[in-house]
Amino acid sequence: MRTESDFIGQREIPKNALWGIHSLRAKENFPDNTPFHKEWFMAVGIVKQACYATYLDFLQGISKKYPNQDFPFQLIDKNLIEILKNVASEINQGKHFENFIVPAIQGGAGTSINMNVNEIIANRALHIKGENCGDYDKIDPFEHANIFQSTNDVIPTALKVAAIRLLQNLENSINKLRTQVEKTEKENRNILRQGYTQMQAAVPSSYDKLFSTYNNALSRDWWRISKCFERIKEVNLGGGAIGTGLSIPRFFIIEVVPNLQKLTGLPITRSENLSDATANQDAFVEVHAILKAHAVNLEKMASDLRLLASDIFHNKEVHLPQKQVGSSIMPGKINPVIPEFIISSAHKVYSNDMMISNLAGQGCLELNAYLPSIGHALIDSIKLLIAANDTLAKNLFADLQIKTNHRFENVLKNPSVATALSPYIGYHQAAKLANEMKNHKITVVEANTNLKIINSKILHKLIQPKELLKMGFIISDTINNE
Repeated sequence: MRTESDFIGQREIPKNALWGIHSLRAKENFPDNTPFHKEWFMAVGIVKQACYATYLDFLQGISKKYPNQDFPFQLIDKNLIEILKNVASEINQGKHFENFIVPAIQGGAGTSINMNVNEIIANRALHIKGENCGDYDKIDPFEHANIFQSTNDVIPTALKVAAIRLLQNLENSINKLRTQVEKTEKENRNILRQGYTQMQAAVPSSYDKLFSTYNNALSRDWWRISKCFERIKEVNLGGGAIGTGLSIPRFFIIEVVPNLQKLTGLPITRSENLSDATANQDAFVEVHAILKAHAVNLEKMASDLRLLASDIFHNKEVHLPQKQVGSSIMPGKINPVIPEFIISSAHKVYSNDMMISNLAGQGCLELNAYLPSIGHALIDSIKLLIAANDTLAKNLFADLQIKTNHRFENVLKNPSVATALSPYIGYHQAAKLANEMKNHKITVVEANTNLKIINSKILHKLIQPKELLKMGFIISDTINNE
């Protein structure tokens, strides 16, 4: 064991642990088991990498402009900064995550996140130099690992980096799903199906029209997600505690974001108002609202397919892939587990949306203390939606089957088909035909034979699939139909 101290007191730390006293206090103060997202941890690494790269530029700049000049502040050795930069790069690769012990739900606006990473960087750097972990007189989590940084600019900037990276993955997953949905749409073009409104039979439609509604919704989702980058590309890195840049060199403030942009390859820019970017989290509210809209579309799609494939439809035509055994007591039962996963994920996104909105409003004056929970919920939603898109594409649409056997007679038996006749015979006469069909459970042709409301040749033409699926009618359709 080793002994570490802060101005509160002392604690014993495992000898070779890369975390230290500040991480331990956070773990004890926030006894929650919700794991912190690794993507955010990795993004903190690349943000600190940019900070160290900027510090190296700072050293080079002042050595040229002020050679042999003594400064009131102590400069860090270039070689040490290089080591810190390399360790930050390791964190960006996901290394040392086992030493990140702070839970996702916490207090402190992210200070615990920042200090856990600072301690990992300092102790890993000590290890590289052949020193003992905890020898902070040589490499310090505050003086060295956190140089010219604040929790309040590093952690929200890292959140935006993590979110943008994940949003790129979400874009790809939406496009993969769109490809599968579009394939299903093309395979079922002009295949008649019964349309429904309010769970009651409506007018005839087709399967390609149904799947086109999903395809178009996903297209809108993709477009909206692509706009999210504009909403969160502005960062407050370099702003320090409250966005004023106090105690940070102006050179660092100006150069650190361009360095981060180079390292990440992301369209990140420095906010024109660093205080605004530090105090307000409405950008996350806006982005998550777009995620919520996507979740709504996925839920609608999954709910529709679950209903159409259910045993409630005695002559069901939609058949979901059989993915796993559905019951521990009922042999042979298969449940719609993929739609159920989608619906559950969507509702988790809805709950995250409410929390993000509420906590964003809880920001107080210059800072929002609830950024860790906001960030965790945001990343949680993005990852859930990626998973939802992926499983829909792979485990549902890839093997979805439509078995209609061209049941044209089913459409002709549904009273709603009389709607196609109303331009020719009027609403009330069409209603008589519909009632005749309903009361005697007969086709529209048989009902018309009984009631003799419309010419049989005209009727035969109007109930053909191509006529039923036409986009409306034109006046000439109603003339000379003999």
